[in-house]
Amino acid sequence: MDATRGNCVNRLPGLDLLRAIAIVWVMIFHSYFIGGWGHFGGIEQNGWMGVDLFFVLSGFLIGSQVLRSLAGRGTFSFAEFYQRRAFRILPAYLVVVAAYFIWPSIREQGDVQPLWQFLTFTVNLFIDAKDHLAFSHVWSLCVEEHFYLLFPPLAWWLARRPSVHRFALVCGGIVAAGMLVRGLVWWHELSPWAGIDQNSYGKTFLERIYYPTWSRLDGLLMGVMLAAARVYRPVLWSRWGRHANGFLLAGVAVVGGSIWLFRDRTGFIPTVLGYPLLSFGLGLLVLGGAHASGALARVRVPGAGWLAAVSYSLYLTHKAVFHLLESTLGAASLDGHGVMTFAGYASAVVGMGALLHYGVERPFLKLRDRVLHQAPSAARASGAIAGAGTETA
Repeated sequence: MDATRGNCVNRLPGLDLLRAIAIVWVMIFHSYFIGGWGHFGGIEQNGWMGVDLFFVLSGFLIGSQVLRSLAGRGTFSFAEFYQRRAFRILPAYLVVVAAYFIWPSIREQGDVQPLWQFLTFTVNLFIDAKDHLAFSHVWSLCVEEHFYLLFPPLAWWLARRPSVHRFALVCGGIVAAGMLVRGLVWWHELSPWAGIDQNSYGKTFLERIYYPTWSRLDGLLMGVMLAAARVYRPVLWSRWGRHANGFLLAGVAVVGGSIWLFRDRTGFIPTVLGYPLLSFGLGLLVLGGAHASGALARVRVPGAGWLAAVSYSLYLTHKAVFHLLESTLGAASLDGHGVMTFAGYASAVVGMGALLHYGVERPFLKLRDRVLHQAPSAARASGAIAGAGTETA
């Protein structure tokens, strides 16, 4: 998952801690299904929510970057934005994609989708959730790539004629459309399999509800709404900062309610209402973590900042590492409960993530900074389009 490093908002320790929690939660979830250390106090069953936390963080950080440009300079360089995203995402991603196709032994579940779907970030739209689940966690990166593609033009369009009502109407429309689509898909395509064929039921849920971009925009949208408040309503944002810990507690309560609601993860009610509710709760956590006055910003967890920095590389590689370790050592030596099992998996995952981060990801980030720093101002402005006033959202 793209950690969106290099943004001043991103360096807040509260957000780094949330990002570290998200990547650890996701990896524990995948270890539970792939055959890693197995049970982990029950938190592994809800670890998929870590991806939604990543979505809220990405929406907030990317939203802040785009909206600050529109509000401050009144312009936005599409060319520079997409160049920064390409340097940030593609190098490490393409290395892992190449590894999956060159060495089939690292594939953790079945086969992979065709290469062109990985290169076009459309895996989440065409995936075969029965036989082609290797590297399937790239679905979330596909959702983020679609967000990167569509959000800047939409933000520019909204900024041309700033209006709180229009912003609220667009956001409400996106949430309502997602709920409607999920509800219709569940009713017409999922419910016929309920209680009859669990394999077809689960496969349809993943392919038609869980993976597609149009079903999973709630978290990204929640992050964008927080970014809009921060950029365009600084007085309100500052006032919220005085109650950062209250927002944190409320977020914990709402996320807890979401976990309860998602006990039947594929049921109709959680499918329709669960994702907006979960995104709202996670948004409250991000709101509290983004303020220096909040408890999350003051807590210093050793290693959290480093985990946040390498979270993208960890996300890309962790499932393959789980699979390689299990297939190499054998299930007999991995009882799924011992401390040594946990330490072995954790060390291997962290080691591979660090290798990808320092060997590929970080050098290209440095190259990006040099390229953008050396580019003539006129060239960087060539992709810019004039924005509007600073009164929006």
